[in-house]
Amino acid sequence: MKICVLGAGTWGTALASLLAKNQHEVVLWSKIPEEIKGIKESGTHRNLPGVILPTGIEYTSDIERAIHGADMILFVTPSEFIRSTAREAARYISPRSVIVSAAKGIESGTLMTMTEIIADEIKRADGECKNPLAALSGPTHAEEVAIGLPTSIVAACEDEKISSLIADVFKNSCMRVYMNTDVNGVELCGALKNIIAIAAGICRGVDFGDNAVAMLITRGMAEITRLGLAMGCKKETFWGLAGIGDLIVTATSSHSRNNRCGELIGRGKSYAEALSEIGMVVEGYHALGAAVELSKRYSVEMPITEGVYEVMHNSASPYAIIRSLMTREIKNELKL
Repeated sequence: MKICVLGAGTWGTALASLLAKNQHEVVLWSKIPEEIKGIKESGTHRNLPGVILPTGIEYTSDIERAIHGADMILFVTPSEFIRSTAREAARYISPRSVIVSAAKGIESGTLMTMTEIIADEIKRADGECKNPLAALSGPTHAEEVAIGLPTSIVAACEDEKISSLIADVFKNSCMRVYMNTDVNGVELCGALKNIIAIAAGICRGVDFGDNAVAMLITRGMAEITRLGLAMGCKKETFWGLAGIGDLIVTATSSHSRNNRCGELIGRGKSYAEALSEIGMVVEGYHALGAAVELSKRYSVEMPITEGVYEVMHNSASPYAIIRSLMTREIKNELKL
C-alpha cells in the first residue's frame, strides 16, 4: 500500500519506519521544511537517538505530493495542529483513502475528537466525508516502537473490515494489533490518560510516594471510565490497551512527556519552564480545558482532572490539591 504519514515528530517517524519495514510505500510529511531536510539528510530523528531509519521512505513538506495516490493517510501531528493539518490536506484527499488518526487529544471549544475534527474538515472542503475513519491508540512509546521492542496497539473503527485492514498493515513480529469498534472510547482514553499521567508525575515531584501514584492511576482510570460511560462508550475499552494499558505506561515511563512535565512542576517549576526542559509537546496540558468542560456537560465528577487543572492553570498547591482529594467523602469503590 501507499501510506502517507502526516507529522514527522517521534511518533510519526516511528510509525513511518515500522510501515517501511513492513514493505509499504511510505511518504513522511512535515509542514516544516527544515525538519524534513534534517531527517532526510541524516537518516535519523534527533529525538530518536540511535535509530537509523530504513531506506525507501520518501520525505516531503509538500502536502499535495504526500497525499497523492495514498491508500491510507495517518494523521500524527500534535493534537493542537490536527485541524489546521486536516484543513490543508482535505482538498487533496481521495474518498477511497482510509483515514487513521494516531494523535491523542480533545479539541478545546468544540470538544471534538481527532477523527471528528478530520471528518469535519473534509466535509467543509467536499460537502461530505466518504472516507473510512479510524483511531490508532495504545501503550506505544515511539522510542520503543522505533527499535522494535514488543508492543501492542488498538485499531478502532466502526467498520471491523477497516480495523482488520489496519491491523494487517501494521502487524509484524514486534507489533501486535487488536481491533475495537468503540472509536469514541479509544480516543477519549488517549486524550485523558495524559492528564492522569501529569498527576502521577506531580506526586513524584513532591515525593508523595508510590502509594499515591498507584492511587492516582487507579482512581484516575475510574473517573475517565465514568465520563466514557456517560458519553455512551463501552466499559471494556477503558480496561483494555487503549485505556488502562496506555495510562500505565504514560504514568510510569521515563519516556512520558506528561509524566516528566508533572514531575518538574511538582519540583516547583512553572509549566513554561517544564515545557522548555522537555522540548516537545505535552498533550495532557492541552486536553485539560476540554476534559473539564466534558465533565460539566455530562455531570460527571472528575476530581483528579479538576485538581490537575487547578495546579496547571491557576497555580494551585499540589499539597492543597492532594489534601482535598484525601478528605473527600468516602465512596464505595464498586460504584463508578
